[in-house]
Amino acid sequence: MEPPKSKRYIHYYDLSLEELKTIDSLPKKPTILMHVCCGPCSCFPLTFLCPHFDVTLYYENSNIYPEEEFKKRLATLKELLSDIKKDYGYEVKLAVAPYDHEGFMAPLRPYADCPERGERCWRCYQKRMAIAYDYAEENGFDYFTTVMTVSREKDSQILNYLGAQLEKGHPRTKYFYSDFKKHEGFEKGKQMRIRYGLYYQEYCGCEYSLANRLKQEKAKALSTSSESKNSSEK
Repeated sequence: MEPPKSKRYIHYYDLSLEELKTIDSLPKKPTILMHVCCGPCSCFPLTFLCPHFDVTLYYENSNIYPEEEFKKRLATLKELLSDIKKDYGYEVKLAVAPYDHEGFMAPLRPYADCPERGERCWRCYQKRMAIAYDYAEENGFDYFTTVMTVSREKDSQILNYLGAQLEKGHPRTKYFYSDFKKHEGFEKGKQMRIRYGLYYQEYCGCEYSLANRLKQEKAKALSTSSESKNSSEK
C-alpha cells in the first residue's frame, strides 16, 4: 500500500462534517473506534466526536521507544479520559494493544535512513491503523478513525488515503474521514492539554525520532556554548 500520487487536495474536514449530518439523523449514536497515540493528541478529537458517537479508543503504539515512554503516554491518556468524564460527562472506553516493539519495528528497519515524514513514517502509520482497524472490524464497530490527523507533523492527505484503502478490507466498519487540526482544532487541543497539565512528549515516539531529537538538542547546546564563549572573549 503506497500513499497517493495525486496532487489534488481533498478537504477531509468538510467530509467529516457531511458524515456527521447523516450520523446525527440516526436514532442512536453509532460506535466508533479511534486509534490514538497519546493524551494530548486526543484532547480535541474527543470533544469533536463524543457528541455524535459512542467512542472507544485503541492504544496501538508498539512503535514508541522506550517502553517506559509507551507506559507514560498511556498513563497520560488515562488521566485525560478521567478529565473528559468529569468535565464533559462522556464515558470513553479504552482498549490497549500489547507492547511488542521489536516485532513491530522489524519490517520498518529497512527504512531506517528515511527522513521524518518519509516512507518509514507512513508505513508506521499504516501498520498501526491496520492493527486497530482489524480490532474495530472484529468487534463490530460501526466506524473507525485515527487521531493522527490532529498533528501538524503528519500529512492528513496520506492518513485519510491509508484509511480509505484499509476500509476496502473491512466491510463491517466504515472509515470516518477527518482532519482534526483544522478550524483551530490543534489550538483548542493545545489549550486543553495545558489546562489539564498533561505530559507533553518532545518527540514523535519511535527510536529514530528520539535519536533525531537528541541530535538537535546536542547541536543546540553546542551552538549556545559557542555563542557564550565568543561573547566572553569580546
